Amino acid sequence: MDGRRLQTIREDYNRIADEYADHICKELDHKPFDRALLLRFAVAAGRRGAICDMGCGPGHVSRFLRDAGVDVFGLDLSPRMVEKARRLNPGLQFREGNMLSLDLPDGGLAGVVAFYAIVNIPRESLPTVFEEMHRVLKPGGLLLLAFHVGEEIECPGELWGQPVSLEFFFHQSAAIRQLLTEAGFSIEEVAERGPYAPEVEYQSNRAYIFACKPETQAR
Repeated sequence: MDGRRLQTIREDYNRIADEYADHICKELDHKPFDRALLLRFAVAAGRRGAICDMGCGPGHVSRFLRDAGVDVFGLDLSPRMVEKARRLNPGLQFREGNMLSLDLPDGGLAGVVAFYAIVNIPRESLPTVFEEMHRVLKPGGLLLLAFHVGEEIECPGELWGQPVSLEFFFHQSAAIRQLLTEAGFSIEEVAERGPYAPEVEYQSNRAYIFACKPETQAR
């Protein structure tokens, strides 16, 4: 992904940070399936070390994991979104970061949660994202990835009354599973669900993948 496209994404999320936080920060209250998956992740990974919530937005997933006893920090491309997350979640750590080039050491994380973090990433850039996630996980580290299911690319033009140039990419589970496998992950589970009510979320099917960085890599 070129620098200009990345800058556009950053600027758009800076512009809508307030509206985004207002609409999204309490969404997990109405999503029991998502909460159950996050609790499973917290139990599996939470005692092994630090967890990164990538594409953290206003920090609601980070807060949920912290409340479940996880050592978690959030990372987001948008400095305004990071600022909102810090205000909404005192005591939690949030930092700016780019999933395509993570400023994190090799093998330092016990887990990565990425809830819709790849929604603005075109398919040709996903191998880099998944390779970076794999790099920063310790052997045995876990990944929980969520995304919209489909083939389409949506360009809404505005969100919550604010103009945006964002593209939203939908992906088939089999394609993402293959890309994760090529990046070195072992796939543990793939789950899909239909949308909750319109007042809860955008009306799309959702997919969730549990993956693991193997303890030893095949030669």
